[in-house]
Amino acid sequence: PEVVYDKIIKTHGMNITIVTSVQDDKKAFTLLEKLGMPFAKGRK
Repeated sequence: PEVVYDKIIKTHGMNITIVTSVQDDKKAFTLLEKLGMPFAKGRK
């Protein structure tokens, strides 16, 4: 069913934690990027 956004009273969020065994931040970033994780451009 489609959501009628005008009738939504409260919105809910979700926090997801992903842990990798990679020791290098650049490799971890590349892995998550290749898996399709969206990242904001220009932020670190």
